[in-house]
Amino acid sequence: MTPLDVLRDSFYFFQRNLGRIAQLCLPLVILEALLQQGVSSALGENAFPGSSVVVGLLLYPLYTGALILFLDARTRGQSPRNRDLWAMALSLWPRFALLTAVSTLLILLGLSLYFLPGLWLMVVLAFAEYLLVLKGLAPLAAIKESLRLSRGHFLRILLCILAVMVPLWLLKGASEAAYPEPHNPILTLVLDSAYSFLQLFTSVVLFRLFMLINEQADNR
Repeated sequence: MTPLDVLRDSFYFFQRNLGRIAQLCLPLVILEALLQQGVSSALGENAFPGSSVVVGLLLYPLYTGALILFLDARTRGQSPRNRDLWAMALSLWPRFALLTAVSTLLILLGLSLYFLPGLWLMVVLAFAEYLLVLKGLAPLAAIKESLRLSRGHFLRILLCILAVMVPLWLLKGASEAAYPEPHNPILTLVLDSAYSFLQLFTSVVLFRLFMLINEQADNR
């Protein structure tokens, strides 16, 4: 299956399940944006660069974990309740938060080394979250298995990530140009929440790709 096929299938799924995904993830996405705004306002110019990452570690594993569980359930024809998905995501939070912290630090370190190492890490670690949530692997084991699974599929994964993220980066840049700082707090909340929610489409795309590649690996 080509990257275009993966993107087409993922968009169709995202479109059909937009309401459920919004109900499942948007409240936590908005809460995350509120916390980011509150921390930024409280610390002001004294905010340390990693404060947004720390805030993200609180809620990103919850709504992303819940989304991955939802995606897996829907592929099996199931429709679990949101509260059940949140409960399962909460039980995964310690391991998921650790995985997110390690992956983020590795990618940021790689990006600081002339960008390309960070891009490579972004690709080869793309499946770690799915392996942790769906296979029950520990964070380091999930990273190791993601490295193995992504071998031979680097370009396909990279194209899928860039096909989603580049338009989102352009959209964010356009919104910042149209509404330069200082923003109205409500406008900031809306823009940040919308951007974070749209990024969830990346998780849908990578889930589709993960299922395809993992199935191929199992059949070998």
